[in-house]
Amino acid sequence: MIKILLVDDEPLLRLGFRLVLESQPDLSVVGEAADGEAALARTAELDPDVVLMDIRMPGMDGIEATRRIVRAHSRSRVLILTTFDIDEYAFPGLKVGASGFLLKNVPPEDLLSAIRAVAAGDAVVAPSVTRRLLDTMAAQLPDPAARPDEAGPATERGLDRLTERELQVLTKVAGGLSNAEIAEELVLSEGTVKTHVGRILNKLQLRDRVQAVVLAYEVGLVRPG
Repeated sequence: MIKILLVDDEPLLRLGFRLVLESQPDLSVVGEAADGEAALARTAELDPDVVLMDIRMPGMDGIEATRRIVRAHSRSRVLILTTFDIDEYAFPGLKVGASGFLLKNVPPEDLLSAIRAVAAGDAVVAPSVTRRLLDTMAAQLPDPAARPDEAGPATERGLDRLTERELQVLTKVAGGLSNAEIAEELVLSEGTVKTHVGRILNKLQLRDRVQAVVLAYEVGLVRPG
């Protein structure tokens, strides 16, 4: 059973999400919160597997709440829900540790799939959406002082620990390719690509694929656009 905490300042939205989620035999809504402070308290109390997090709320917003939940309750994974396709808070939300980014009007079946994926330790931002999001938010990214094969930000962030093949895979991931597409381009099996992605996350101490993409942009392994 996947335990879910709903965080949104709109009671009707929480009710709608609850009705959809509790129609599934493997999902259970264990609690609700209307702001970031309450989300922190309820996460500590209920230990949910997945926190569905709104961004814009009174008091502590969803970004700060996500930051604190990831830091203090790393087992609980955060899935951000927003009204806008490209929200100025989406990139900061992913950067502080959210495991996904979805629109509130997402089809129910996609929301259910996303929750299950996040609970299993995966990221739920589709590669194409990740690429477009980071391109749009490029102004917020620092200008790397050096390329990844030179001393500088890349070395500091641990990319020098990756093998040549792992670096190739990371570049493809950051370029918006799925595991199947990477496998085709690099002439590998999809299982091998998945193994490489897992090793990349472990070596770089990243939570998921989304954070790997963010890091690749930050150090200049790929460039927006």
